[in-house]
Amino acid sequence: MIEKNKIGLVGYALIRGFGWSMVSLVFIFVFNTFLTLSQEWPGINKFLASASESNVGRGYIFWIQGMVQTSLYLGGIFLPFFLAFKKTGKSLRHDAKFLCRIVNYFIRSCFWAVLLVGLTDAIISFLRVEDLLIVIFDQEFATQLGRSRFRGPYIHIPLVLIGFVIGAFIKNLAFMWLSLLVVFGELSIVITRFVFSYEQAFQGDIIRFWYAALFLFSSAYTLYQDGHVRVDVLYTHFDRSKRGIVNAIGSVVLGMSLCWAILLLGMWEKTNIIVNPLLNYESAQAGFGMYTKYWLAAFLAVFAISMLIQFTSYFFESVADYNKDPGQREITSMSSQ
Repeated sequence: MIEKNKIGLVGYALIRGFGWSMVSLVFIFVFNTFLTLSQEWPGINKFLASASESNVGRGYIFWIQGMVQTSLYLGGIFLPFFLAFKKTGKSLRHDAKFLCRIVNYFIRSCFWAVLLVGLTDAIISFLRVEDLLIVIFDQEFATQLGRSRFRGPYIHIPLVLIGFVIGAFIKNLAFMWLSLLVVFGELSIVITRFVFSYEQAFQGDIIRFWYAALFLFSSAYTLYQDGHVRVDVLYTHFDRSKRGIVNAIGSVVLGMSLCWAILLLGMWEKTNIIVNPLLNYESAQAGFGMYTKYWLAAFLAVFAISMLIQFTSYFFESVADYNKDPGQREITSMSSQ
């Protein structure tokens, strides 16, 4: 058992409970948002408002759905604290490493998802602009492939699921390859434009699609490597313990709060900036371009979720540094990766 010489066992349990409640709540929030906005479940706000008004006119389905959603939130808050107090011997560094593995799987799976979706959608867009879809498929299927509400759920979503399966077996931080894919995409535009005098909207769409994914997916890994820009006036002169408390407070006050702000402002209502494009499978109005514009909104959610989990891991590590626990991780240079 690790010696809790500064914080104490109760303090360690509270910290672990808080961190894990943040992680559990973010997944519960996303799942409940799906149930509320896509499946027409009541949502916790509507359910609690009806309960406070003693509204007996609602059907039993409404009450069951509302109680399930409310119970999920309550479980996400209290269960992590219960388990943290029950297992007080666990190390914060152990929890931090476990959360890093979760983020790594999530991000590398998202990489494979955007790779498969990008290539497939670009091919379909090319066949469509060249009137080749009707040659390969029948008229009805070719027409459906030209509609975002068909291409999204029946082409993109299965490819995303395949990406998460691939991510379970290929265990490297594959998002780094997105930078190479962006270069190849730009090179293809230069060659087709200046050599063959050919350019279509989908060529620029796939560059924006992959570049947005690269920028937003890599943020969590950059945080793990302590590679984000830090405005440093006093931090360099702090010892390990002081740096730990500064990083811990910053992770909660600046990091987690930002992630929750993105999720709440982007996913609370149907008209919000993240869920509205997703629910409508929004696509660009650039002729025969790719139908991936709604995924750019989803990337914001991926960014917020991955960063919140990584901030929780960083929070655990920082508290362990403040407490001078053994096993401090050495930051590797990003240039060596």
